[in-house]
Amino acid sequence: MRRPRSRPEPPAPQPSPPPPRGRRAHAGAPAEEASGPASPGAGPARTGLRPRPATVRAKIVSLLMVPVVSLLALWGFATVSAAQEIVRQGRVRQADAEIRTPVAAALTELQAERRAAVRFLADPASDQASALEQQARRTDGAVRRLRLGDRHTVADSGGYRTDTVVRLAAFVADAEALGSARKDIADRRATPDGAYETYTRVAESALAVEGSLSGGSHPELGPDARVLLEFARSAELLSREDALLALPGPRNADAQRRLTASVESRRALTAAGAGDLPPGQRAVWDTVAKSAAYSELTTAEDKALTPPATGAGASTAKEPRGTPPGWDGAYASVASSLREIRQAAHAETTPGGDPLAEAALSPAGAAVLLGLAAVAVTLVISVRIGRFLVVELVSLRNSALEIAHRKLPQAMDRIRAGRSDEIDIEAEAPPGPPAEDEITQVGEALSTVHRAALSAAVERAELAGGISGVFVNLARRSQVLVHRQLSLLDSMERRADDPGELGDLFRLDHLTTRMRRHAESLIILSGAAPGRAWRTPVPLTSVVRAAVSEIEDYPRVEVRGLAETSVAGGSVADLTHLLAELIENAAQFSPPHTKVRVSGEPVGLGMGREALAGANRRIEQSEDLDLFDSDRLGLFVVSRLAARHGIRVHLRPSPYGGTTAVVLLPLALLQGAIEAPQAPQAPRAAQAPQAAEPPSAGAQAPRAHAPG
Repeated sequence: MRRPRSRPEPPAPQPSPPPPRGRRAHAGAPAEEASGPASPGAGPARTGLRPRPATVRAKIVSLLMVPVVSLLALWGFATVSAAQEIVRQGRVRQADAEIRTPVAAALTELQAERRAAVRFLADPASDQASALEQQARRTDGAVRRLRLGDRHTVADSGGYRTDTVVRLAAFVADAEALGSARKDIADRRATPDGAYETYTRVAESALAVEGSLSGGSHPELGPDARVLLEFARSAELLSREDALLALPGPRNADAQRRLTASVESRRALTAAGAGDLPPGQRAVWDTVAKSAAYSELTTAEDKALTPPATGAGASTAKEPRGTPPGWDGAYASVASSLREIRQAAHAETTPGGDPLAEAALSPAGAAVLLGLAAVAVTLVISVRIGRFLVVELVSLRNSALEIAHRKLPQAMDRIRAGRSDEIDIEAEAPPGPPAEDEITQVGEALSTVHRAALSAAVERAELAGGISGVFVNLARRSQVLVHRQLSLLDSMERRADDPGELGDLFRLDHLTTRMRRHAESLIILSGAAPGRAWRTPVPLTSVVRAAVSEIEDYPRVEVRGLAETSVAGGSVADLTHLLAELIENAAQFSPPHTKVRVSGEPVGLGMGREALAGANRRIEQSEDLDLFDSDRLGLFVVSRLAARHGIRVHLRPSPYGGTTAVVLLPLALLQGAIEAPQAPQAPRAAQAPQAAEPPSAGAQAPRAHAPG
């Protein structure tokens, strides 16, 4: 024996979603998604330890953002490097403008003052006091540019390193302390050697300042400034040579040693620094090194470094001091060339324009700009690809949910309602364009599944229609035979004289009446109308009693308190059948020793909440006949008859523990006056266990029991 199948409850109608706005509008309105617990076969639930994007948009954005973020990180690194280079160049410009250039100018003026002071002291007859005084004022002016107020230097406000600040302060202090030495020189109380030592010590202090800007792991002027420092030292050594050669008197061993050290050091520094010069300045230095002035300079140096003769004809007196012939012109030319080469190399290695503009034209700046363009292009392409994928995937999701939640259920409802001929499969699931990629192939497969489901449902409906036709055919044949049998029984009852035989004929007549009702049930379930019909109205009491006479346990049924009204003739047969089904269920599902009262006070075994809801759903929605749910055929019959005449039947729990079947008859089915009942329909505990109370527009209809 097959178990009856329970039909799942239809989903509650969902409110329509709001119209899409913003960036989601391109993909259409999002379909409703299930928010219930995951099914057992859906796999393990995700925990909070491994968060994952929940939507298609979030997953695609996460996927596309990986290369974009990586490229953005690389661009950020290049940008930071370029910004650091811009800052470094700005720092170089600041150090060059605030310290290096003023210190170099002060050193040049100091060298000129040293040369003038030594020559002034070396020649007693010289009248260069005014020129020396003017040179001292120029030196002081150059040193004052390094001051900030009376107690600070320019290095105190630029965030320079400590050694630079200390060395610059020492140089400025030494240069400002030359006042007493200058007074001694002007009064000729100082010696040429003393003046030389004084100015040389201050010049060394100036070179120490430039050395602090060019040395260390993070030089202020950059690594290229080292060669400029070497040329600055070369120029200082050449200036010392000039001062040493101008010292008067015989040149002793100490003077010779100092001159030799200056010459050799200057040549070594010049040779080493020339190899590190930029190509243009190195070519200029090669030209200077091959010039006649440099040759004359080196010849004079060699002559000054040549030790005096010690032979028999040599003089025993030491060689007198003095500037070699041709020295002044050669010195001026070579010193000027050194300054020009140094200035040209400085202009080439030190940024002179806007650091931001120069950085933009540099390879690092080009990398930053190209990286920014690459990031922008990648972002635009990623957004376009992401939007395209989101549109396709969200549209596919919406199509799937539209089919699952609206199209397929609506089509099934029409099929269940017997309107399968209205289903146009091609219109319900039209074939789309040829699939070009995986996503459209999934959509095409979904449409194929939709068409297959509709085709199967239509075929099932057609099969059910064929079965219904067979039912109708057999039921009408049985109905004809039953009618003939009833006519024969009626004639036999009239002729019978034996009370026993008459009772048997009455029982056989009752069984035949029930057989007629079952045959009519088959016809009703098949969608057709029974053959019985009345042309004139029939009293409601007669209808109810006729319904009672068509059940097996009719002696247990009591009919009371019915309104004085009549039922339209066209509805008498169906209403009788409907009430017979309800009353028979009430009698069948109630204790056999109780009475079934067609009134308003039911007491009985009742039905569970789910069973009651399912029964009401079968009655209200007029579902298709389920061939595997044969235990509930009465409800299907009631549903068809109620839908045909607009009768409302509702089952509800009884306060006495049973189930109340409420039958509401529309006024169109009733004819004649409707009188209110004489006694109130108050529930009593002593009443029968199965009853129903269907008031309708001031009238009462019979009550009956539904299956529990």
